[in-house]
Amino acid sequence: MAAEFTTTGLSDALVILGAAGVVIPAFARFRISPVIGFILIGLAVGPAGLGALAARFPWLGYVTITNPHAIEPFAEFGIILLLFAIGLELSFKRLWQMRRLVFGVGAAELLISAALIGAGLFWFGTPGSGALALGLGLALSSTALVLPLAGTDGPVGRAALAMLLFEDLALVPIIFALGAMGPQAGEEGFGPLIRVVLLGAATIAAMMVIGRLFLPRLFAQAARTKSPELFLAASLLVVIVASLLTTAVGLSPIVGALVAGILIAETDYHDEVESITAPFRGLALGIFLITVGMSVDLRIVAANWQTILIAVVGVLVAKAAVTATLLRLYGTSKGVAAETGVLMSAPSETTLIVLGAAASAQLISRDSAAFWQIVTAIGLTVTPLLAKLGQVAARRIERQRGAPEPTAVEVEPDASVSVILGFGRVGRLVADMLITHGKRYIAVDSDVDSVSAANRDGYHVIFGDAGRPNLIERLHLDNATALILTMDDPVLLVRLTRRARQLYPDLTIVARARDAAHAAELYKAGATDAVPETLESSLQLSEAVLVDLGMAMGPVIASIHEKRAELRQQIMEMGDLDREPAQRGGRLRDATTPR
Repeated sequence: MAAEFTTTGLSDALVILGAAGVVIPAFARFRISPVIGFILIGLAVGPAGLGALAARFPWLGYVTITNPHAIEPFAEFGIILLLFAIGLELSFKRLWQMRRLVFGVGAAELLISAALIGAGLFWFGTPGSGALALGLGLALSSTALVLPLAGTDGPVGRAALAMLLFEDLALVPIIFALGAMGPQAGEEGFGPLIRVVLLGAATIAAMMVIGRLFLPRLFAQAARTKSPELFLAASLLVVIVASLLTTAVGLSPIVGALVAGILIAETDYHDEVESITAPFRGLALGIFLITVGMSVDLRIVAANWQTILIAVVGVLVAKAAVTATLLRLYGTSKGVAAETGVLMSAPSETTLIVLGAAASAQLISRDSAAFWQIVTAIGLTVTPLLAKLGQVAARRIERQRGAPEPTAVEVEPDASVSVILGFGRVGRLVADMLITHGKRYIAVDSDVDSVSAANRDGYHVIFGDAGRPNLIERLHLDNATALILTMDDPVLLVRLTRRARQLYPDLTIVARARDAAHAAELYKAGATDAVPETLESSLQLSEAVLVDLGMAMGPVIASIHEKRAELRQQIMEMGDLDREPAQRGGRLRDATTPR
């Protein structure tokens, strides 16, 4: 028995690792998302594929997944690591800034989509409680697939992230509510839900307090050992402990992983944690996608393809329409609203959890749950295609509005130009000064209206979303004279600075900073110069006061320059830089008000 178990486990591991080795490079070669490849592998090697023939051809047991349930914990771990990575990209300040999107648009999107889908199912004969359960489950969208496709920094990614965060928080209340609605719930009602909410809130608050005190010390000790293995072990320990804590009090483990990521994001070690856990996150996510493919039985699909097609299209259209409409009411541009709506239209991996809870509560039959599981799996499979469709829809809408087509950002490799990322008030002023001194430039902005207006005014601006993955690579900055970052997004500025410095060690990078602390972060990430707005406004105010008091302009300007140099040195020391100030060159330049 032990030998049989070992052989089974090894063959399953061989299939998974072999799939990763084939799918990732093959699909990357044709610029197709590996998501589709992993799902197709799961479809092929699962019990409804070649696995069904393993009894007749024993050798197939070595190239198929013989025990699908054995790899489900690893798939769940992939989702946990994904939410942990999302937490690493957030901060408490950023979450507070997104509160209207999370608890306003996010809540409305979930509830209205659930009501619309549930009403449609009720119209076609599904009982009321079952229609409500299915509506809530199908209204959820896939965190595991949407965020890797959209990123978290661009307008589409930010909108999707806000709605997905609310859905992840609402998952546990949904499951408890379905249990309370079931005929076997007795008189417990919503009492267990209230207890879980209160206990969960207390647990999360305790995690935040303890994490702020304990995590910096933990990672500092791990960093002193200079052992990557110990640093990885500490990272995984934090994720697992946080997930176990929230699971123990009745919450989802992904909530604990998200909180752990946010806490580590507030430390100086978040970049190292993110990079060292990335390989495990990618492989575990691949395992999850394989389990999604294994849940699709092509024989059932072939026998009911018309009904399944109607169900899939109905869910996609309803969710896309609700999401896009709410984002437009929130003030988002038509292109971004359309792309986000299409991207968020497919059901989620957590839909499968809700379907299981609804079936256990006897709100829907087992056959109905199996049918909607297939619909969910198909929706997850086509999510990468929906992402492409959303981009096409956004481009078409923008062309109809007279906006430039958002093609892939490209800067001529042989052109010695300065590249300006962000063309609001700050970017426009920088362009004006470059023009005044006869310097060539090209600007990139994600607001199609700003791009159109700038081009009409004679500026050289192209469309591009700085929040999209691999933007820096597509800019071809090998021969650029400078990269100027002017966006009003502190987290994105640090990330772009770090990426640009890794790719182009000799490139001049000038970045806009909110204050001295943010400027120190930018210097640490590799900026040549950082421009703290708060300090510059203070210096300009001081200059105006001294001149108005009758001081000569020359000595005043000289003293301002001296103070600027002193402040710059202090900021660089805050960033704990390795390079000497002379190696960076330049002075802090004037900053304008935010866009």
